[in-house]
Amino acid sequence: MYIPTNPASLTDQLPKGLQSMLRKAQGTTEAQATSGVPRRSFLKLASARGFSLGIFPVLAQAQSAASPTAAAAASSLKPTQQPSAFVSIARDGAVMVTINRLDFGQGVQTGLPMILAEELDADWAMVHSQHGTADAAYVDPAMGIHITGGSGSIKNSYTQYRELGARTRAMLVSAAAAQWGVPASDLRTQKGVVIGPGGKRLSYGELAQAAMALPVPEKVTLKDPSQFRIIGQPTVRLDARAKSTGTQDYGIDVSLPGMLTAVIARPPVFGGKVASVDDAAALAIAGVKAVLRVPLDRGAEGVAVVADGYWAAKQGRDALKVTWNTEKLGKVDSVKQLANYRALAKKAGAIHLNADVSALATAPQKISAEFVFPYLAHAPMEPLNCTVQVSGQGANVKAELWVGTQMPGFDALAAAKVFGLPPENVTMHVQMAGGGFGRRAIPSSEFVFEACSVAKAARTAGLNAAVRTLWSREDDIKGGYYRPMHVHHAELGFDAQGKILAWDHVIVGQSIAAGTPFEGFMLKDGVDSTMVEGMKEPYDIPMRLSAHHPADNVPVLWWRSVGSTHTAYVMETLIDEVARSTGQDPVAYRMAQFGSKHPRHASALQLAVSKSGYGKRKLAEGRAWGVAVHESFNTVVAYVVEASVKDNTPVLHSVTAGVHCNLAINPTSIEAQIQGAALMGLSMCLPGAAITLKDGVVEQSNFGDFPVPRITDMPSMAVFIVPSADAPTGLGEPGLPPLAPAFANAIAVLTGKTQRELPFKLT
Repeated sequence: MYIPTNPASLTDQLPKGLQSMLRKAQGTTEAQATSGVPRRSFLKLASARGFSLGIFPVLAQAQSAASPTAAAAASSLKPTQQPSAFVSIARDGAVMVTINRLDFGQGVQTGLPMILAEELDADWAMVHSQHGTADAAYVDPAMGIHITGGSGSIKNSYTQYRELGARTRAMLVSAAAAQWGVPASDLRTQKGVVIGPGGKRLSYGELAQAAMALPVPEKVTLKDPSQFRIIGQPTVRLDARAKSTGTQDYGIDVSLPGMLTAVIARPPVFGGKVASVDDAAALAIAGVKAVLRVPLDRGAEGVAVVADGYWAAKQGRDALKVTWNTEKLGKVDSVKQLANYRALAKKAGAIHLNADVSALATAPQKISAEFVFPYLAHAPMEPLNCTVQVSGQGANVKAELWVGTQMPGFDALAAAKVFGLPPENVTMHVQMAGGGFGRRAIPSSEFVFEACSVAKAARTAGLNAAVRTLWSREDDIKGGYYRPMHVHHAELGFDAQGKILAWDHVIVGQSIAAGTPFEGFMLKDGVDSTMVEGMKEPYDIPMRLSAHHPADNVPVLWWRSVGSTHTAYVMETLIDEVARSTGQDPVAYRMAQFGSKHPRHASALQLAVSKSGYGKRKLAEGRAWGVAVHESFNTVVAYVVEASVKDNTPVLHSVTAGVHCNLAINPTSIEAQIQGAALMGLSMCLPGAAITLKDGVVEQSNFGDFPVPRITDMPSMAVFIVPSADAPTGLGEPGLPPLAPAFANAIAVLTGKTQRELPFKLT
């Protein structure tokens, strides 16, 4: 998912009306979070197990009321900076860390606690973690809204979680100093214990209650990285046992007393409405409680079948006889769409880069290339789902949602709008999610909006129970919000030494940002920044780059690594082709292009090359090396791959990765992320990996016709990390973009032909 690198708060960049709504959806203002409450109310919030440091925002208010000094300190700290929202220490010393992100496989439910525990000097064996909510404390501190995306979880919250840990530790030390009557400077901490003169010891659990009555320090001194004992250590994820034993609960597993399940019949063409419905056969199926017409995303309409469980609901939906109104809707045909995109790609569009490319006319060597990239579904293993429970009457109506969401603030606002409730009457229970890759970060809050619409209709029909709206795999793959289809057209000229003299480039594809709250700052001068990210850099070349954004009736969204899914492929296969055309080694050519201006690119590539044996190890007959390097989300990943072609089918045998993500918080998670991202990158190359439409209807429906890699497709992988003590950069997405071009470059060596279209088509 793309997030703009802008120092201003993302919320502050939104329209004023939306800013206000978002802050309401976050549940409180910062001023409210630091206003005083009676100490009696504060003390009532002591947990049954121990004195909690994790109740927000009331405990933050209580700290303000504890003393004038505390009030002054707390009022100068944002909710995102106060330990009360993030750390809970029980009397037995167990530390619960609340994460301000969705964990849907990237490992932040371990990585963020590692950062906090490091500065806290916690005993890692006693550390646990949980998801946050839509409260104000859990916004992304750099973006100003609730969001998991843009590979920003660790990057944006690194300093935040260090300071949270350091503040909590300082409060615990102050409490121990007061109890012993000694200066805080005489004390030290180690693995969940404060140690005083003469070896006196007090555990964090013993000190938590007293610590919470003290002021929150505004400024703290952080450790030098040389002192780290948790950060940087290969660490098993906190959820590893649950996930490996099948006991991990996800949003799809939510089970509430009397809960009903709903599935929705959706129109075959995006935006369609119900013309008529015969529900007699559906209502006759045992377990079916109701058949309801409901509004859907983007102005569409559907028919929800609510039943005792999924199977009854699905059977009911299958029995429906629905006539759809799809008049006046755009009905995309992939063949015609491609022809239109190809025609547009031959014309200059809205200008993004405008270098002088007149040297094309006289360049000694030229390449003219067209690239085609299809729509792609996200296809997470856990299909979309959302459970909604509405309770109360009149002014006391409240809604609770259980959902794996990347944007709980946006989704809380959408729920409040559906039910006509003030945002503070909506509670978000963020659940572990089984993948997403951007699909759970929808500006329109699509699947949450639909689930709330179903719950509202069910309540109106007299069904006063929680309703879980569940998507099937077919619903998910046919349901839209795809990585956009793109066509690139490139004209480049270069000399005999491989110096690129001019590069004229046009990209055609739908805008992800258009029509969303992000349009104002992601769509500039007619160019969606998500589509052109990854072009040109790090190569010092004169490029004219322009874009066309056709308006097609297909919902599109960011897909893991967003624009870099296609721009990295174009850049790295063309760079390789220039090197081969001028008789140069692709690695040496890239290193010469980097020079001294791009040391992180050079370090990542050198590491991958040295560890792979590239240029030193003789490959088996019929195999070839392929190389690619790309920066996305401030992280550089280089791949050196070994591939072959068997029976006109490309085979990827091995991948060696060089990763420059600055400081490695958890090398184990980094390795897993790179492996997973590389495999997803491989998925773009496999036959059938495309979403196509005919007469406005998506032709694919499941893994049978939209394949994902199987275990037999997985190459051997080795991941190596460039050492660094600099603040960490993003990691969830950067492992994906360079895989496909590295694979393609190896195939080009073997066949003499660069693959210009994904998925690969060798014949």
